[in-house]
Amino acid sequence: MDLDSARKMISDVDRQLVELLNARARLSVNVGAAKRHTLKKEGSEGEPEVYVPGQEKRVFEKVRGLNQGPLSNDSVCAIYREIMSASISLQSDVTVGYLGPAGTFSHQAALNRFGDSLGYVAYGKIGDVVHAVAKDEVTYGVVPIENSTFGAVVQTLDTFVGQPAMKIRAEVYLPVTQALLSRFQVDAIRKVYSHPQAFGQSRRWLDQHLPHAARVEVASTAKAAELAASENYAAAISSEACAAIYGLDVVAKDITTARDNTTRFFVLGQSSDGPTGDDKTLLMLTVDHREPGALCGALNVFAKHGINQTAINSRPSGQRQWHYVFFVEIIGHAQDTNVASALDEIKSYCLDLVVLGSYPRQSY
Repeated sequence: MDLDSARKMISDVDRQLVELLNARARLSVNVGAAKRHTLKKEGSEGEPEVYVPGQEKRVFEKVRGLNQGPLSNDSVCAIYREIMSASISLQSDVTVGYLGPAGTFSHQAALNRFGDSLGYVAYGKIGDVVHAVAKDEVTYGVVPIENSTFGAVVQTLDTFVGQPAMKIRAEVYLPVTQALLSRFQVDAIRKVYSHPQAFGQSRRWLDQHLPHAARVEVASTAKAAELAASENYAAAISSEACAAIYGLDVVAKDITTARDNTTRFFVLGQSSDGPTGDDKTLLMLTVDHREPGALCGALNVFAKHGINQTAINSRPSGQRQWHYVFFVEIIGHAQDTNVASALDEIKSYCLDLVVLGSYPRQSY
């Protein structure tokens, strides 16, 4: 095939693609209208959920199965991410809150999950994102929950305490590569800014190459880059993307201790979706610490009902000294028969029990 013929065929395919994309968009608008009609018929107020992670998961699994190349599955899913983002924007005015400023890993995770067609709102603290969702100031929020190298993000767990108005809707995994950004070379750097998680993920490199530099914790890695750009002899541990945003040089690449460093994020909303058959649930509970074996008894309930626990963390409750809140993540949905039975039984061991949300296990 000659060049002109190939270009003409591409032009014809482009025309068909645009027609099909708009046809799909019109169907998406119809879906939104059908949801509103159903809510009205049921006597419910408010807007229907436009981001349905279980349905999204099924779409991605389907397009992966349909793909026969030469495009990779990742490429096809990236294209569909933007198609679905545009469709959501047609159904409703959606805003997504994240830990800012622009360029943070939370920002990247939000874009990876929601695409470029929605509105984004940057907040200065993780707690501000959670509160914004709880107060319905934004439609959804994206917050980090744990890192594969440095563990739980305690700022997020602490903010969950006393926030019954929000629910977890989805989880997002983001490979994270930290870099040292500055306007100066390593031997001139006297101060390093970053988020506590980024310091933890890069501690070995810092101990070896900048053992005497002051380490200053700030609210986000992007804020660190912003500060480093404004000071002499300062640097930031941040993403390489922030170098271009804040006018810094990448002094050292990939300074994370673990090569497979990954951060998990939660998508927060006003409610969780129904079961998909492959879900997780995060619980927040307290027990009577004066009762011997209270926590053990509570956790044994899950084993009794054949439920696997994937994580457990504790944080001070803030009510009194040495009193703790436990965060327990389990396999299954709160509406699953065995999980519902376990939750009913576990109440006898708990002073408080809150289901923070059920969400599909991410597999894409």
